[in-house]
Amino acid sequence: MAEFRIAPDLVAAENDKRAAALKSDYEALGATLARRGVDIEAVTRKVSEFFVAVPSWGVGTGGTRFARFPGTGEPRGIFDKLDDCAVIQQLTRATPKVSLHIPWDKADPRELRAKGDALGLGFDAMNSNTFSDAPGQAHSYKFGSLSHVDAATRAQAVEHNIECIEIGKAIGSKALTVWIGDGSNFPGQTNFTKAFERYLSAMADIYKALPDDWRLFSEHKMYEPAFYSTVVQDWGTNYLIAQTLGPKAQCLVDLGHHAPNTNIEMIVARLIQFGKLGGFHFNDSKYGDDDLDAGAIEPYRLFLVFNELVDAERRGVNDFNPAHMIDQSHNVTDPIESLISSANEIRRAYAQALIVDRNALGEYQDANDALMASETLKRAYRADVEPILAEARRHAGGAIDPVATYRASGYRRKVAAERPVSVAGGGGII
Repeated sequence: MAEFRIAPDLVAAENDKRAAALKSDYEALGATLARRGVDIEAVTRKVSEFFVAVPSWGVGTGGTRFARFPGTGEPRGIFDKLDDCAVIQQLTRATPKVSLHIPWDKADPRELRAKGDALGLGFDAMNSNTFSDAPGQAHSYKFGSLSHVDAATRAQAVEHNIECIEIGKAIGSKALTVWIGDGSNFPGQTNFTKAFERYLSAMADIYKALPDDWRLFSEHKMYEPAFYSTVVQDWGTNYLIAQTLGPKAQCLVDLGHHAPNTNIEMIVARLIQFGKLGGFHFNDSKYGDDDLDAGAIEPYRLFLVFNELVDAERRGVNDFNPAHMIDQSHNVTDPIESLISSANEIRRAYAQALIVDRNALGEYQDANDALMASETLKRAYRADVEPILAEARRHAGGAIDPVATYRASGYRRKVAAERPVSVAGGGGII
């Protein structure tokens, strides 16, 4: 039995206020979808079975390259973070696993697993950190990690990733995500070919340490913190990495790690086609790696990504099991509310993709009817599927309106009284 952080009676009382309206809205939507040949109950079941992992770092107040503005009741460490993550799962019933970042979340694995079990949480992919220096480490990553010119620095970065695997094995994780900030800021600073060769060699050492039932996700990013060149800068390079390393290596797509206007949904389709889509870091962006809430800027793009995922699911693509994780962190909202919102928006895009008339879409595509193919997608996207999302939450014991219920609980006020006020307001991305 999970240790609920918000009183179940309060959740039930909040749901009672909204139950009649939800029943009416759900029945009305069901009738509308039935006219299209869609069974609302079948869609609701699939939505209720779709889960996305929350990032441990996302429940703290984020930062920018220039400043950080601490929030109230910030978690003091990984165990406070897990408490906050449990609230998100309690209210949304969409986030049963947490993705940890080492060394930020380093703790005794037995204690981590016990805390997770008590809260009804599991652990998703582990995330290594060789893009900043940890206290006491022998070699700096200022000029790179897995691609560094110095063999000892590369070995240190490899060993850190292997440590992440060992921690993950102890807590039930099944994947390692590797993102590096390696690159250059001036032309001529780095030999592109040699840097990539060093990276591949180091990644091969990490790959050898993977258990048989694990996956290795490499993550690409166009720029930042390196602004002239980045070692793993795009999906093509990422695909080469996964192909070179072996079958357990796959590509992770972060929606904020691309140039503006990049056709991310087509990248997703290509990686699915060649069996190398490992999963996602969901967020949203206006300019670059903004780490905004999922669906905050381009909800239609999020839907188009899920359109490709549902298409693959319906086609029965072999070994199709992408990992779904949120990766967001910023200054201006309560981070628990933002993660609740993102989990719901991700499920919304999935629900909308499930109601696309795929037979009609295929016919319009085969007939080169561009307008009607586009309208078929828009018809599903325009549908208000909120009653499906709310019913999926309610049926699983969550909140019909999770943000309103969270605010009614006073959780932030309570933890603010328990946790010392953070005074760290320095610059730098957390």
